[in-house]
Amino acid sequence: MSPTPVTLTNTRTVTPEGIHEGWVQVDGGRIAALGSGEPPRGTVHDVAGRWVAPGLVDTHVHGGAGHGFPEADAEGARRTIAYNRSQGVTSMVGGLVAASPEDTLRQVSALADLCDEGELAGIYLEGPFIARQRCGAHDPDLLRDPDTAEFDRWLEAGRGHVRMITVAPELPGALELIRSASSSGVVAAVGHTEATYEETVAAFDAGASVATHLYNAMRPLGHRDPGPIAAALGDDRVAVELILDLVHVHAGAAQVVVDAAGPGRVSLVTDAMNATGLGDGEYTLGGLRVRVSGGEARVVETGSIASSTIVLPQAVRNAVRHLGVSVPDAVRSASSVPAGALGLADLGRVEAGAPADLLVLDEELAAAEVMYRGAFVG
Repeated sequence: MSPTPVTLTNTRTVTPEGIHEGWVQVDGGRIAALGSGEPPRGTVHDVAGRWVAPGLVDTHVHGGAGHGFPEADAEGARRTIAYNRSQGVTSMVGGLVAASPEDTLRQVSALADLCDEGELAGIYLEGPFIARQRCGAHDPDLLRDPDTAEFDRWLEAGRGHVRMITVAPELPGALELIRSASSSGVVAAVGHTEATYEETVAAFDAGASVATHLYNAMRPLGHRDPGPIAAALGDDRVAVELILDLVHVHAGAAQVVVDAAGPGRVSLVTDAMNATGLGDGEYTLGGLRVRVSGGEARVVETGSIASSTIVLPQAVRNAVRHLGVSVPDAVRSASSVPAGALGLADLGRVEAGAPADLLVLDEELAAAEVMYRGAFVG
């Protein structure tokens, strides 16, 4: 049964074209119309002039609420999804980390089932085709050179739901893998890499179109050795991921990204792990022990920074408060920009015909109310 039609009134709605002040009508799980003046007859829900945003879209997230997507446990994954949904993240791409060939196939197959159900918007493979010296929170013993035959097996197991894969361009076979991914409709991202500027440009020319969590786990920016950071910031074809928890990237460095790429190319992500929503303690990520202290996650054995423990509205809030980004631009960087980067054209947008995934923000830019497919959550 479809949710009862409802019209949200007195809204400041973030749309692809700008800010719409008026009402948003929802019917049959989709946005029916936007307008001004008197709302249509029927159920009315007054949001009292608050911001109404599209449901946020996290395209790089590994878990939350005590579960990690690499565990390939359907019920645990649903808890992660439900927790994020309650916070305003209505669409997620389930992120995997480096694993053995057998485990990766099992994980991809399990997440594909959740995609078939509509619970996940796709599958993201952050490993294993990444550089050992920039492995971050990935087990270096599980990393390997790009292999198109192995990638093809993942595609088969994923049944059309594999959305993105991160590749280090300097590895043998990387450009061939990037071309294969692009021709298969999978977004290739550059990350966890020691690539030079020239090697990174070659990857973008081969079809890569995303930079995985810029700055983190990649060759640093140098004035005579600009590396992947400069290559990504200077290429209008590339969406630039940014983990804006103010732990992974200093606000001053994040400001450089926003100023250089513009909010239309900045894709806010969380890279969140299973500890998100639970607090400090010791957890695991891809088999590695991770300790969370003060919300900061680090690999126990190496001290390397691991995933974040935020949900996406916190990144939006940080962009507004610490970088001076407007609320509409910050919202788009957490909705339509990541959705567009991964070809999820109907997500992250408030317009007639789109799914009725909406987020009402309070004065602190946290989730006051969340609508998913036309029904309020919680």
